Amino acid sequence: MKNREEIIKNYIDAYNSFDVSKMIMDFSDEIVFENIQNTEVTMTLNGLDEFKAQAETAKSYFSERRQTIKSFRHEAEKSEIEIEYYGVLAMDFPNGMKEKDEINLNGKSIFEFKNNKIIRLTDIS
Repeated sequence: MKNREEIIKNYIDAYNSFDVSKMIMDFSDEIVFENIQNTEVTMTLNGLDEFKAQAETAKSYFSERRQTIKSFRHEAEKSEIEIEYYGVLAMDFPNGMKEKDEINLNGKSIFEFKNNKIIRLTDIS
């Protein structure tokens, strides 16, 4: 049985290398994903197909991206990581951000587990 830190590191490594198949390797088919920015839910995805489609689309947004794990905190069925995020945009966005703009954020991700699979992932920045 894989430990949670190994599963999370696999996900982050796959994210950093734009490898969606590896990103979802330890996801439940019923994965729920939420993105929260400034306390507002900006995206909710339900199920592996929705997550995979969004992850494939999001690859085109960045020419480079990197999440760096700063810490782990574990609870009964949850693990939380603090991350530093760096990205370089690959296109212009309607909000005024332009191709080649850099993004630097600090945030956290909360992974919820059941039967050694990720059933919920919440990204907070």
